[in-house]
Amino acid sequence: MSYMSREGKYAAWFRTPRGEGTGVVHIAEGKIRGGDSTFDYAGSYEIDEDQFTATLMTRRYGSGPTTLFGFDEVVVKLKGFFKGRTVFCSGVAEQAPDIHFEATLFPSHDEVRAVEVKREAATFDAAKLPKSEGNRRRARNPFGTDRPIDRMCTAGPPRRS
Repeated sequence: MSYMSREGKYAAWFRTPRGEGTGVVHIAEGKIRGGDSTFDYAGSYEIDEDQFTATLMTRRYGSGPTTLFGFDEVVVKLKGFFKGRTVFCSGVAEQAPDIHFEATLFPSHDEVRAVEVKREAATFDAAKLPKSEGNRRRARNPFGTDRPIDRMCTAGPPRRS
């Protein structure tokens, strides 16, 4: 798979022993950028065959909890591999080297292309319909009794004539 075919937008799922989160990243021309509802991510990456390495920095721009490392600004060094277009990687932040970090990048499929399926129009053949015996029968009571449904639905005891 070529370097260019791996560029694009990815959904990111990341986790540490302290929790997990999601975001969106875009990788192109050796640069990685993205973010979530609280942080921007920016850095660089390299691809060698199926190997992926990246250095990523976080920067707070919104209110919310700290990163999964406990700091607002961290530098994360990642190593991993591609399996198809999905990236599996792990690493640590320089500011919290004892906390193991894992991330999975799933390729985004924003552009859904309409697939044209050509099908033959179904033809109607009345002869294939089930044959009626000629007498109209009342639908079977789904409650399994022989009493008509309208009598079952009336409130109170049965009426006497």
